[in-house]
Amino acid sequence: MEAIPRDACLGNDDAVIATNDDASTCKRCAVDLGYWSDPYIHYFVKSTDRKAPEINRGYYARTIAIQSLVEKFIDITSGKCQIVNIGAGFDTLYWRLKDSGRVVKEFYELDFPSVTSRKCLYIQRSKPLLQGISHEDHDIKLNRNNLHAYNYKLIGVDLRNLKEVEEKLKESDIEFQIPTIFLAECVLVYMNITKSSQLLRWITQSFKSVLFINYEMVNLHDRFGEVMLNNLRCRGCDLQGAETCRDLNTQETRFTKEGWAGAEASDMLSIWGRLPPEEISRVTQIEMLDEQELLLQLFSHYCITLAWNDSRWAEVQL
Repeated sequence: MEAIPRDACLGNDDAVIATNDDASTCKRCAVDLGYWSDPYIHYFVKSTDRKAPEINRGYYARTIAIQSLVEKFIDITSGKCQIVNIGAGFDTLYWRLKDSGRVVKEFYELDFPSVTSRKCLYIQRSKPLLQGISHEDHDIKLNRNNLHAYNYKLIGVDLRNLKEVEEKLKESDIEFQIPTIFLAECVLVYMNITKSSQLLRWITQSFKSVLFINYEMVNLHDRFGEVMLNNLRCRGCDLQGAETCRDLNTQETRFTKEGWAGAEASDMLSIWGRLPPEEISRVTQIEMLDEQELLLQLFSHYCITLAWNDSRWAEVQL
């Protein structure tokens, strides 16, 4: 779940950027408690306060579901694919996939330059992170906001500037003809709908075979959703794309109206029910949950939407 940053009050961009710190802190908390394994998150988050059990379970479901979908895509393509993580923040998916034996042709991470500059610094300072992106036949090229390694590219860019996004991806040797995943976690909702629509249209028109995995809020127009919206607004986060999060149907149509061949959205309550029973049993024993209803409400207000322009990716499901 997307937790609320405590100090996001300096304007919309600053507030949106602050959500990365809050999400990373929540992930570190859940990892420390044993919800899932991530030996890299602590290089980006040094300490954390304990979060509520429903927040920890929400981040577990989000992380496990997304990684499972990405792994299925990689397995289908035998690694002959690329991943573009937009608004990646301090995500560690590249390193976790590599540990699982899944190596892709290229892995791109895009975010605000103020975020990528910090990530560059953390990678520089961490031997395990550096080792993970190193290759004996390829030097690591690094400047303040960007890092180019063998098959890992970290790019500082404003996603609202589509021309710059395209230029920087081309400079980083993006391929438009091979299978590609675009991944976004609570990113599009913070963009002006016109800007996010232009981005989605460009992706499906430019890439021959693409699957988009979008994790985001949903059902924002019921009472619980309005409370979520108001809390975010009070902290400086203007959800300019909230209208596309009205329900599962609007999450799907935001893609199909921009030319995508198909889209399917599922709320996290449904996705939670598809996880292996033994995993659900293990996770529910980590912490006692006092308010089961709150967890169900949170699961009902987040979703994962899969969209594709190549019919074979319609088979990628949890």
